[in-house]
Amino acid sequence: MRRRSHLTLLAAVALVLSSCGGESTALTTMPPAEAVLVAAQTPTTTAVPPLPEVPPARSEFEEWDPSVFSNPTRIDNPWMPMTPGTKLVYEGVTNEEGEEIFHEIITIITPLTKVIDGVNTVVLWDRDFSDGNLAETELAFFAQDDDGNVWRMGEHPEEYEDGVLLDAPTWLAGIGGSYAGVAMRANPEPNTSSYSQGLAPSVEFIDRALVSELGLETCTPADCYSDVLLIEEFNVEEPGAFQLKYFAQGVGNVRVDWAGTDTTREELELISVERLSSAEMAEVIAAALELEAHAYEISPTVYGVTEPIAVP
Repeated sequence: MRRRSHLTLLAAVALVLSSCGGESTALTTMPPAEAVLVAAQTPTTTAVPPLPEVPPARSEFEEWDPSVFSNPTRIDNPWMPMTPGTKLVYEGVTNEEGEEIFHEIITIITPLTKVIDGVNTVVLWDRDFSDGNLAETELAFFAQDDDGNVWRMGEHPEEYEDGVLLDAPTWLAGIGGSYAGVAMRANPEPNTSSYSQGLAPSVEFIDRALVSELGLETCTPADCYSDVLLIEEFNVEEPGAFQLKYFAQGVGNVRVDWAGTDTTREELELISVERLSSAEMAEVIAAALELEAHAYEISPTVYGVTEPIAVP
């Protein structure tokens, strides 16, 4: 199962401010930035709910209509807003063969866009560190439809170990039998059907999500949040394993937990939200374009058939 926390680890800085290969070397260095939001509250652990009863899937993949995306790169869904220039840092642990390993994810919402399956998308650059070493760097693509649903349009992840590229399970909607999925519904409500987060059987990405609860409370080093939304992610081929994601309005994903038989047992919390400077964003853009150039080399039949990223 390719459930990854970073694909939905998003925030809108403006709202936060108002409320309170050879690539591996270049892609692992980023200059420090002054944190805009790092609160002093002591983190608290949100109680893990009982395992849900997963209702039958309404459909294997979500109905896709590119004509309902009139302004797809304006992503202002309150549960998953995306403001270019935002950097989010998450820290926690994962379980690897019974050992807890320090885990850090850095997500940056770039000003770059890319057309996928007929729709312009926002480009995210994610880096995933395990015990201080780069484990994955990724370009991820999202768009919002006219009703306010945020769609996951595909990913190009590169997985590393000791600086060596192990795998790059790229999938993009509309190519090779892959379909876009819903990253966040416009109006998420409990007791509704599960939904596909994207379907790419060629790389075993068949994740689904279920809205579990509203009105929760949780604290992280970044802040304390009320009226929190809990979404449970799962894979029908791994019954009983769930990844739990907690979302705060105007911020996005603030905590990740697990339940059931999920062997990874990933636990993450939002550490900081930062607004990058123009100089820092220039470095981010250069790194993202370098990663795309590598994607064209190693994924010629999927990424290689797309138009290049557009630079503003």
